[in-house]
Amino acid sequence: MKMRGRSKVNTLLSLVLASTLVVSACGNGNNNNTPSASPSPGNGESKPQAEQVTIKYYNWDNEAQAAGTRGMLDEFTAENPNIKVEHVVLVPGNSVEMLQKLDFLISSGEAIDVIQLPSLGSVLERATRGAFEPLNTYYTNENLTPEDEYFVNAKVGEDYYGMQFTKSVNYVMLNKDMLDEAGLAVPKYGWTWDDYREYAKQLTQGEGVDKRYGSYFHTWELYMNAPAQTMMKDPFLYDDGTTILADPTYKYFFELRKGMEETDKTSKPYADILAAKLNYRTEFFNEEAAMILTGNFTIPDPGNTEQYPHDFKTAFAPVPVPPAGSEPKDYEGKYFTSGSQIAMGATSKHKEAAFKLMRFMTTADSDNRMEFSGYKKANNEELLTKLIAGKEDMYDVDSLKYSLFSEDIQFLDGAQVMTTATSELTKVINDGFSKYMLSNEPIDEVQAWMVGEATKIISEKGVIK
Repeated sequence: MKMRGRSKVNTLLSLVLASTLVVSACGNGNNNNTPSASPSPGNGESKPQAEQVTIKYYNWDNEAQAAGTRGMLDEFTAENPNIKVEHVVLVPGNSVEMLQKLDFLISSGEAIDVIQLPSLGSVLERATRGAFEPLNTYYTNENLTPEDEYFVNAKVGEDYYGMQFTKSVNYVMLNKDMLDEAGLAVPKYGWTWDDYREYAKQLTQGEGVDKRYGSYFHTWELYMNAPAQTMMKDPFLYDDGTTILADPTYKYFFELRKGMEETDKTSKPYADILAAKLNYRTEFFNEEAAMILTGNFTIPDPGNTEQYPHDFKTAFAPVPVPPAGSEPKDYEGKYFTSGSQIAMGATSKHKEAAFKLMRFMTTADSDNRMEFSGYKKANNEELLTKLIAGKEDMYDVDSLKYSLFSEDIQFLDGAQVMTTATSELTKVINDGFSKYMLSNEPIDEVQAWMVGEATKIISEKGVIK
């Protein structure tokens, strides 16, 4: 609201000013926390004090990540003293269970301000349910074009729902001391999953409780079909909107997993991992396993010897590629990249403050940032230097930089189609993998079942273009 002009009549001046101050103060009480227009600095008039609000920032940080998040939130509140931010960790270190808890909070009507989500799909799925606020108006007000700001944008139709917070790059972490002991070189781009299997054989030692496995695969779908999850544009759909569960990589990787567990005995059994609820970081840093497929969110971990005590150096290698004859459909030899997203709850009572926090978290050049940024103007190589500063002796730095920034490492363009049924399709992948690994059902029957289930789900839910 613009302030009225001054009257030439002195007796009316005080009345106009008093009325303006009252109306301006009331104008800050709306649900969207939209600020009223105020006199520009330097014109001799004081700026009205901004309304004090409290908003919540939700995520799934583990202990180490929470310290970095708290640091960034403190920086934000120092710059914005009228906005207090409460950090709410829904389920520490577990994004899958965090999403389940988030859905419960949404269904119960809790006011959600700002939430970090693990993937683009997890944003789109909830956006189509009306759980998140479209960001178009806020972008327009700030003269921002999302495609100029972020690598990946969460978009349904013409509406934007998420800002890319982190940029994901997958790689394999290897115990460098064990590689040297076995006389194995740190792999480069182009090594295959068959090569990985051979490495695991040479890195496995011992028996029983003292056994050291060459490889560890965790319980997520990333480890059920790594080629599909790391070298295809979308982990659920082809560009034509059909399911990728028919892809030849599924049969190849399911059989590779079973062969490594049952024939080679170089990877800890899936059943044991489920029963013991093992932690993948602990398996690697406790030297229970020599190699693990993971992502750049683990970069700080080798240097964090307080939380993960160990004395070996960690090497890094690009994700293995599928061998000839087992490549995915439309294979380009490039890697998938996405990352976590930050969204605004549709129920937030302080949306302007929420948007301001979202922009800060996604764009700030902060020493407290612990993962690569999805912001196009961020300097991720500089961030890497900060992340490992003072701990370089725990890293094979050359292999880390190669796996992240080498010209050999190229990334796929974004998917042309996506689905909102990520939870349902993930369950199909998990159930199919269990049928094969735990119930020993034939691979061809399992894959046919997976394709049938996925096709029904996609037909019912549709796709996003």
